[in-house]
Amino acid sequence: MTPGEYEFVCKFVRERSSIVLDSGKEYLVDTRLAPVARQFQLESVSALIAKLRATRDADLQTRVVEAMVTTETLFFRDRDPFESLRTTVLPDLIRRRAGERQLNVWSAACSTGQEAYSFVMLVRQHFPELADWNVSVLATDLSEEVLAKARAGRYNQVEINRGLPAALMVRYFKQTGTTWQLADDVRRAVEFRALNLTKPWPALPRMDLVFLRNVMIYFDVDTKKAVLQRAARVLCPDGYLLLGGAETTLNLDTPFQRVENIKGGFHQLAKQVTR
Repeated sequence: MTPGEYEFVCKFVRERSSIVLDSGKEYLVDTRLAPVARQFQLESVSALIAKLRATRDADLQTRVVEAMVTTETLFFRDRDPFESLRTTVLPDLIRRRAGERQLNVWSAACSTGQEAYSFVMLVRQHFPELADWNVSVLATDLSEEVLAKARAGRYNQVEINRGLPAALMVRYFKQTGTTWQLADDVRRAVEFRALNLTKPWPALPRMDLVFLRNVMIYFDVDTKKAVLQRAARVLCPDGYLLLGGAETTLNLDTPFQRVENIKGGFHQLAKQVTR
């Protein structure tokens, strides 16, 4: 890949997803775009980039952006956030929402669905009192490819082994050949939708809990600020925002502050915002 080709890809991906590709990532770009080139029957990544420059092939543009999105995820990722959900956050929200008996949860940048499904399994295992509540779980991602896998709820052995306790595997999954199929009732508990966090958001209900984990590390400062301001307008005044372990709202001039006495990266609104 020539320097000019790499510069073009960086600009193209940033304009469509706000993902910032630093210098020195040429090998990563080449590795991720090679399968796309083969899919479109192009002889090389250079040929793919040439076609991307010369045409407005929407399918090709979408596949290139999706290829550059990091889809790393696993069940019950990092443990601490889910333990804090069980011991502190959900009990607090249940107490506050006892009147309306409804919880709205959003897993943003959900990838292949493990985060949203982990939440559903946690609720079913530890909060039977929510069985007759209206618990709405929305999961979104900009990649239709990963959303299709998430909706299917089928995972290979490596994916199943990453973070999923054996007891939950036995209870909620059925092995079919070399894959594991998630129970239909758990899959139906999550609504998956396409949504690009860096573009205008559709109308969303007020959320009690927002997972926004391990995605802002790929954005520049201005994009981080914009996404967090939008999240503040969506979140209930007493709701919780969950960020990744390496993410912070410090020096970003947002209404959020970290909840220091809860492990896992939970934040709440420090001041009111207009919707």
